[in-house]
Amino acid sequence: MRSLAGGVTTAVWVLSVPAANAQAQFPSSGPSEQRPSFPDEKSIPDQNSIPDQKLDAAAAALEQVANVREDYQQRMEDAAPSDRQGIADEAKNALVKAITNHGLSIEEYTSILVMAQNDPVVREKILQRIRSSPK
Repeated sequence: MRSLAGGVTTAVWVLSVPAANAQAQFPSSGPSEQRPSFPDEKSIPDQNSIPDQKLDAAAAALEQVANVREDYQQRMEDAAPSDRQGIADEAKNALVKAITNHGLSIEEYTSILVMAQNDPVVREKILQRIRSSPK
């Protein structure tokens, strides 16, 4: 299992990457995935509009995503060139599962990460959850 320091370091890195990169994590498969959405599309969500349950889920998913990325990055480095596309497809499925297993859609997860990148209060809430999660 990853260490607390490694998990927090990964989370800080993910949360500090420019917001445009968050959408690049998961290629869009259709018009509904063009931008993140929240139940109330008329207002831009703020730190108070994210329920604690969603922040808990995002923090847990972020840790799992970091683990999946680390595992598959090593597999890609060790793989023969002819095996890399299959491993990449498997990695994408594992990343989606890491998020959806925590009760979040890809859009919700991406929205929360974008918000955390732009709002230090949301970012700190997620980091606190990661720091306090059992290892």
